Amino acid sequence: MSSISTTSVRFPNLAKPTKLGALSLRNRTIMASMARNRAVPASFPSDAMATFYAQRAGPSGAGLVLTDATMVSPQGTEWGTSPGLWTEEHAKAWKKVTDAVHQQGGLIMVQLYHVGRCGHPDMPIHKLSGQPLWAPSAIAARGGQFRDLPGEPGYPTPTPIPDPTVILDEFTHAAKMAILAGFDGVELHCANGYLVDQFLSDTANFRTDKWGGSVENRVRFGLEAVRRLIEVWGADRVGAKVSPAGGYNDSYHTTPESRVETYKTFITELDALNLAYIQIAGYNAWGDPKHGGVPQGYPHDMIETYGPLIKKSKLIVNQDYDGESAEKVVKEGKAEAVVFARNYIANPDYYKRIEEGIPLNASHMETWYPTGTNLGVGYTDYPFAPEVLA
Repeated sequence: MSSISTTSVRFPNLAKPTKLGALSLRNRTIMASMARNRAVPASFPSDAMATFYAQRAGPSGAGLVLTDATMVSPQGTEWGTSPGLWTEEHAKAWKKVTDAVHQQGGLIMVQLYHVGRCGHPDMPIHKLSGQPLWAPSAIAARGGQFRDLPGEPGYPTPTPIPDPTVILDEFTHAAKMAILAGFDGVELHCANGYLVDQFLSDTANFRTDKWGGSVENRVRFGLEAVRRLIEVWGADRVGAKVSPAGGYNDSYHTTPESRVETYKTFITELDALNLAYIQIAGYNAWGDPKHGGVPQGYPHDMIETYGPLIKKSKLIVNQDYDGESAEKVVKEGKAEAVVFARNYIANPDYYKRIEEGIPLNASHMETWYPTGTNLGVGYTDYPFAPEVLA
């Protein structure tokens, strides 16, 4: 449990231990999945990643750590140094990370995903797959900028996936590799305009088979992917992340009504699987591309709209929370725990800092993604509170 006394903290409800399925968290702060592009050599977790996650999993850090979004195959990649988990060699590299976290007494789950139309067939890792760029339908996302490729191209038009069960098989395999890697559970990335989200969308999915058309068909792929993870791990060690507000990666629906109906159906069906948790991410104005000056997302109250649908799984929430707002949502019983993103980039001991009122480190966006060989800059070099106070 936490080394910080629950009787002397600013936010006692965040300090209370809790359970998400089979996982016992020592506090109710969770570090979000954040792409940091430190998998060097390409797709293999680096030593710097082991240090980074261990720093944030210690007694002064998060009750649960979620990894970078992790590819289930080379075909489903977006950037050259995103981590993967499709071979036993990947699992061995990840084992260094999970061992480091467990040595700190922490918990770590891997977030699995496939980018679908958000990838590019000219990316070197993608070429290893020998496959075209796959998505539900031949509809390109607008925008994009592949900085690793000459000319920094945008999103190309994908090829419709002939048989989606091929990718479901990849999720099954990645889940098995996650056991070898020593993770405490797995989360399915159903958010942010990536493959599962593309199947959910009535503007990205024009299929006429059982994987498209009606709401019931469009939610099928995501539900089947979650079931694949459950078959390997059991429902009490599986989570799912959704972003009903959309916007990121050209994620949108024809109407707000279509969006809400789709996600109400999807979340209801996810909850019926009795997952460890369902993570609902709110509207991200910073990540909404605003095509033509018009935002693509649909801001609405995530907890009010979808919270009552979650009866068997635990609800965790993610939307620019700070200590005060997180304490309030947990105290009121609206969420079991709160997911924090950018504040955990610059503050490995973010939990300790908000509980004890210690000033936060400033986050330097220019170092979020490495441009050289020193992977620790802006990653593992942020000071802990005692260094700052000294």
